[in-house]
Amino acid sequence: MTAMKHIEILGFKVKDKVTGIKGVATTVSFDLYGCIQVVISREVDKNGKTLDSRWFDINRLEVLGKTRVMEPPDFDFGSVSEGKKGAAEKPSGYKA
Repeated sequence: MTAMKHIEILGFKVKDKVTGIKGVATTVSFDLYGCIQVVISREVDKNGKTLDSRWFDINRLEVLGKTRVMEPPDFDFGSVSEGKKGAAEKPSGYKA
């Protein structure tokens, strides 16, 4: 399985099979020791407080549904893949 196959989880709602924690897969990490982990960004609680994001091994995650909540950037071609645009860049029309 290629690295891009693991990256395809980005943007999907997922659930950790062990803890039941649900959220959106927002980050995929490949480390030196062979672990592939995913950050689950969670929704807000009943009081409107944002719940902490958590790291999980990719093999513990179940994808919920067939549609992403947001399409990931193109990591193969264009400004993101060339390192010319990223999270530090403000979207067009942004006013501080």
